[in-house]
Amino acid sequence: TETSPLVVFENIQGCSPKCLSMLLESISGLALDDDFTMEVIPKINVAVATFIKSIDTEEFVKKCSQNKRVKEFKITARLLELTRSIKAENIPASVSTDYISVYFESAQNGGGPVSDVQLFPEKNSAIITFCNHKGNT
Repeated sequence: TETSPLVVFENIQGCSPKCLSMLLESISGLALDDDFTMEVIPKINVAVATFIKSIDTEEFVKKCSQNKRVKEFKITARLLELTRSIKAENIPASVSTDYISVYFESAQNGGGPVSDVQLFPEKNSAIITFCNHKGNT
């Protein structure tokens, strides 16, 4: 099985994004932007690191949880499981499932083969399920 290249960091409120990225660089020995990217979601005190360079993310998560600074900040790290489904929001009510399929299958949009689309017009959203997890980027 393939290990997820995504690592979630929770409880990051005590650590600025700059501080967190320096911490991750120091633990992994990798460089932000070149080897991994980081997206911070302040509303829920979470950051997600996506490793571009292939590393043993399970080992990295273990190193993070043993790291003195990570413990001091009370940050937790875990692998983000690879999923085949995503939720798309703000979809106009007039959009068809065929259009959504074509859009998300487009290589230009980073997509891949779509196996299912569930539309929720009352919520202006849809759940798109890919044939494999590579399409959900």
